[in-house]
Amino acid sequence: MKAFVFPGQGAQFVGMGKDLYDNNAEAHELFERANEILGFRITDIMFAGTDEELKQTRVTQPAIFLHSVILAKTMGAEFCPDMVAGHSLGEFSALVAAGALSFDDGLRLVSARAQAMQKACEFKPSTMAAVLALPDEKVEEVCAEVPGVVVCANYNCPGQIVISGEVEAIDAACEKLLAAGAKRALKLKVGGAFHSPCMEPARAELAEAIERTTVNRPVCPVYQNVDALPHTDPEEIKANLVAQLTAPVRWTQTIKNMIADGATEFVELGPGKVLQGLIAKIDRAVATSGRQ
Repeated sequence: MKAFVFPGQGAQFVGMGKDLYDNNAEAHELFERANEILGFRITDIMFAGTDEELKQTRVTQPAIFLHSVILAKTMGAEFCPDMVAGHSLGEFSALVAAGALSFDDGLRLVSARAQAMQKACEFKPSTMAAVLALPDEKVEEVCAEVPGVVVCANYNCPGQIVISGEVEAIDAACEKLLAAGAKRALKLKVGGAFHSPCMEPARAELAEAIERTTVNRPVCPVYQNVDALPHTDPEEIKANLVAQLTAPVRWTQTIKNMIADGATEFVELGPGKVLQGLIAKIDRAVATSGRQ
């Protein structure tokens, strides 16, 4: 069985999507429609902007979404998923690719999500850090001991967890994690504490936008970040999308569940090869490939 997966924030690079725009009429039309919906020429930043411009959350999230979704839409009969999943932001790409959201609605939601997250980041100083070579349980235990807000945000693969929270709490947790034997506990260059309670203001804002949006039954199961389980019911999908902002991304468990349910091949659609690398660390027996 074939699974298609979609990357999240951090996979972006200047020049992403330009070949598609230049060489595919359908892609060209979709990119131009996105420029109209967003009210600015995101393609100018994607194709020829600076790294700094592309790193702004309000740009990064729709840019990655567009690259991923337009790749899926221009594959024709080659896009034949038995199941799909996306990492954080990538969940929206997966939902559009699987027909649960329209292209326009998906883009509007991603834009609203990015702007709500940007505002939440500015409201209170917060950050994230990558922790390598410690068991999940040990990282959870250390986070629970540290005063302030610090939680496990991304269970990326065995031995790689991202923690998220208030700056002081992250600093304290990193010290304790290194003392506990972590190979690295390194702060990431991100605007704030995604997938943590610090995103509560953004969650409330996004909930309203999601409630107003039509979600259809997807053509195949969508494995969602919140519980790592397959979903096809529109109301469940909506609730999980809202919960996702303040809950961890259970990527390790998601991939394990997809494999247990029959996935033998994973195709990553979008910028970079991050997910292919994580999947290989979760289970080397499955085939991985990608398109950018």
